Amino acid sequence: MTNAQFNNRPAEWRGGFNGKPQGKGSKPYVRRDGGKNFVRKNDRIRATEVRVIDYNGEQLGVMQTSSAVALAKSKGLDLVEISPNTQPPVCKILDFGKYKYDEGKKNKQSTKTQSSKIKEVKLRVAIDQNDYDTKMRHSMEFLEKGFKLKISLMFRGRELAHSELGFDLVKRFANDLCEHGVLDVEPKLFGKIISATISPLSAQKKLAQVHKKVAQPTKILDASELLKLQ
Repeated sequence: MTNAQFNNRPAEWRGGFNGKPQGKGSKPYVRRDGGKNFVRKNDRIRATEVRVIDYNGEQLGVMQTSSAVALAKSKGLDLVEISPNTQPPVCKILDFGKYKYDEGKKNKQSTKTQSSKIKEVKLRVAIDQNDYDTKMRHSMEFLEKGFKLKISLMFRGRELAHSELGFDLVKRFANDLCEHGVLDVEPKLFGKIISATISPLSAQKKLAQVHKKVAQPTKILDASELLKLQ
């Protein structure tokens, strides 16, 4: 194909290298470094100067990036940018493969720990008393162990037309747990599910409640009953 023939082709056909048209529905190619967890290393480091830390934690000071990369490669390791927002950026000489493995393991463990701190209890509008008592007992145990409690109530069919019954049940459930936890926010409806979260009471609040109960007499005696006790 001659240059004249190529230039006479429609504009949407001249943009692609693979002979396919790049019309309105196509997306332009955009080069991206990666997501928020992307880490630059070696020749991908953009700064001309970096503060270098050796693989054993020793501070090597500020160096030219090219010299730092050469030093890392001479040891069979990588120069990894660990603090990109400082001036100059902080880089460390290390094994990048092992570094990514350790970071992934930490993130996975952190996510697992965070999710394990929340327990969920599911309610139904037509719940019977025995089921209610069982879920209440389990919820008390969760809160006493320091877990955060999520209450979920799902509507089925036409139950959503009487959403006030669901709100009343969730509020009643939260109120029955007032000695073990505190409601973070008022229950809210998301689609067909009413959701609310309860946080366990701190040790100080529990102690305050105990003192409050002790301070209140179990029975107020009148004058005639006091005379009988003397």
